[in-house]
Amino acid sequence: MLTEKGRHDEAAHLLREYLAKSPRALRERQLLVRVEASRGQLGAAQEQVAELSRQLGPNSPIPLVELGHALEMAHRYDEALAAYDAAAARAPADALGPLTGGLRAARWGELELAAPRLEEAVRRDSKNPAAWHALGLVQLSRGELERADQSYRAGLLADPRALENRVGLATLALRRGDWAAALVQYDAIVASRPNFADAQLGRSFTLIGLGRFEEARRALDRAARLGASPEVVARQRRELARRTSAHPASAPAP
Repeated sequence: MLTEKGRHDEAAHLLREYLAKSPRALRERQLLVRVEASRGQLGAAQEQVAELSRQLGPNSPIPLVELGHALEMAHRYDEALAAYDAAAARAPADALGPLTGGLRAARWGELELAAPRLEEAVRRDSKNPAAWHALGLVQLSRGELERADQSYRAGLLADPRALENRVGLATLALRRGDWAAALVQYDAIVASRPNFADAQLGRSFTLIGLGRFEEARRALDRAARLGASPEVVARQRRELARRTSAHPASAPAP
C-alpha cells in the first residue's frame, strides 16, 4: 500500500525493520527486492538477492527471478531476460524461470522471445493452466491458430475451471469466423460465472453474429446490468439495431 501511494522509502524502512526481527521471512525479502528497485536502489536490491541466495541455496531459481524483476524495474530488459533464463538453467525441473521469462517477454510484445520460453514452461509443468493460456495467446498473436487451439485445450485439460482458456478458445473461434463454436465457449463461461459481464458481452456478440437477435438483446441487457463497458454495450446495441432493421422478420413482435 505504501508503494502504491509512492511512499517507497517508508515501505523499504518497514520491511527492513521486519526482516531485522525475522531474517528468514522469504516473502518479505522478495518484496524488499522489488521495493528497493522501484525506488531506484538497484544495488540495495541486489544485496537482498544475495541474501536470498544464501538462504535458499545454489539450486533455487527464486533469487535470479527476483533479480530479473529488479532489473526490469530499472529498464534493463535484456539483462532481466538473461536473469530469468539463468533461473531456468539453475533449476532445470522448475517452470518458474521459463514461465516468468516467457510472460515478461510476451508483455513486452517480444513474441518470438516469449514462445520458446513458454513452450519450455509447459514442458516442465503441463498442469499449469495459466502457462498454457499464455502460450496459446502468443501463438494466436503469431497466427498459429491450430497450435493455439491445442494449447488452450491443454490448459482446460489441466484445469477445467481455468476459464481464461475458454476465453482463448472463444477468441480463436471468432478469429476463424465460427460463431457457433464461440457461443459454446461463452455459454460454458456464463454457466460457471453468470455475473461475468465480459462473458455476457461476448455471448451477445456471438448471438448477433448468429442472427439470434432477441437472445442477443437479453444477453446485452444483462451485460449492461452487470456493469459492462458502456461504450461496448452501445456499440453492440447499434449493431443489433442495424442487423434487426435489415432482417425485420427476426425482430420480436411488439
